[in-house]
Amino acid sequence: MSVVAKQTAQIKLGWSRFFDPHVDDRLIAEEGEYVLEEIRRHWVTRLWPGARVVLGMLMFGVMPWLGHLWWVGMAAGVLLGLNGFWKMHTEYMDRFVVTNLRVFRVNGVLDQRCASMPLTRVLDISMQRPFWGQVFGYADFVFENAAQDQGLREIGFVGDPDERLHLFQRVVISAGLTGRVSNDIADGG
Repeated sequence: MSVVAKQTAQIKLGWSRFFDPHVDDRLIAEEGEYVLEEIRRHWVTRLWPGARVVLGMLMFGVMPWLGHLWWVGMAAGVLLGLNGFWKMHTEYMDRFVVTNLRVFRVNGVLDQRCASMPLTRVLDISMQRPFWGQVFGYADFVFENAAQDQGLREIGFVGDPDERLHLFQRVVISAGLTGRVSNDIADGG
């Protein structure tokens, strides 16, 4: 291993793991695996946490009117703000990845979890688009397979659902026939 590669590996094992899930580190390069699509959760998942941050800032604004109980406003503002930022970061760290060999999900900040499933094991994909999903443009996907305890059964808040469903179907059908996805199917052809 070269010095540069060793330094890069050391950097990724440090604090950067808390700020980025490093999806590329989980690929099986020896098998020629590459990312077809890395899916982040829809922006709507950050609305409630963002509202908490705004409410926390409002609590700081009312501190002068609270008199000798100013510390209650400050404590509430700090707690709401930290909670909101933590929830937003948790949503940011949740990734669903489709490669030419498998699908996997990486989520968590302090305790990262990774669940994967080979494409050949995916039996069926269904899409559920709730009312608010139709309004804001997201859907929930359910992956059916023989062993249901993979941590990949339900993937919620997926943006561009029709386009993603089409990609999933193309990839799963191709993998079911060959075991791996060819470049022409991965490119949309």
